[in-house]
Amino acid sequence: MLVIIGLVVLLIKVREQQLIREKRNLEHMVKLRTRTIEKQKDELMRQRDELAQRNEEILQQKEEIEAQRDEIEIQRNHIFKQNEDITKSIQYALRIQTAVMPSDEVISSLLSDYFLLFRPRDIVSGDFYWLNQRDGKAIVVVADCTGHGVPGAFMSMLGVSFLNEIVSGGRATQPYAILNELRALIKTTLSQTGKEGENRDGMDVAVCVIDFKKMQLQYAGAYNPMYMIRDGELIDNKPDKMPVGIHLGEKESFTNHDVKIRKGDLIYLFSDGYVDQFGGGDGRKFMTKNFKRLLLEVSGLPMDEQKKKLEQRLDEWKGDEPQVDDTIVMGIKI
Repeated sequence: MLVIIGLVVLLIKVREQQLIREKRNLEHMVKLRTRTIEKQKDELMRQRDELAQRNEEILQQKEEIEAQRDEIEIQRNHIFKQNEDITKSIQYALRIQTAVMPSDEVISSLLSDYFLLFRPRDIVSGDFYWLNQRDGKAIVVVADCTGHGVPGAFMSMLGVSFLNEIVSGGRATQPYAILNELRALIKTTLSQTGKEGENRDGMDVAVCVIDFKKMQLQYAGAYNPMYMIRDGELIDNKPDKMPVGIHLGEKESFTNHDVKIRKGDLIYLFSDGYVDQFGGGDGRKFMTKNFKRLLLEVSGLPMDEQKKKLEQRLDEWKGDEPQVDDTIVMGIKI
């Protein structure tokens, strides 16, 4: 009996020790778990603080972006307004430029059969045409000024003004003399003396004086040639290789060409805008040889049809390419 009691007591003590150990283990586990939870809690708190800080930064960035957006919108509206004002000014300048160049009525009174293809690259043009009559002869000028847009238009206005002064004032009526006088006025007005760094603006010009009664034509050119088509053949009347303006290799005088004309002859004056146009699907220039070939192809058509064909071919060639320069082509049928 005592043995049994002793065993029971022993078992109770062993169990008590087991319970103590289990309790200690449990307490240790609870401590470890508590530490882990506290670390996780601290990490969550840290992440919460970081998120709060990021949210604050994002809100600040959002406010800055909105402020920048508002500023950009204000600047954009200001630029739009400036562009609108500039465009209106240039459009008004176009009205002035159009007014100083000969109207269709004036041209028709001097030339019985002609066409005029005139396409400024921008609103106003550095290319211009000018016609007048003196001593029963028609004086026809096609010019290409330095630059295009507004700068070119200023030069064109100078050119028109000077031509009026030269021809109407009786200073010159022959093509070479007109170019000589025009060059002198431009050099004087723009203070061109040949010094380095000074203004070198000028113009390429073709001048024809046509006497329809005597069937005589005089031509002089500053870089701009005159083409004549007769009986299916194109005759290239060469210009002097110098502009109207300051030039290092300039000659004392431009050259006068006397040409006998007859009924049915076709005269073409033009700037380089057509031949220099990029296109053809691979960004090539149209080139002079193609322009000559095109003029021969259309030369048998009425003048208004010639103009349509030239415009159509130019549009097809240009495609999606931008217009590179002002373009002018004038055709005259004798």
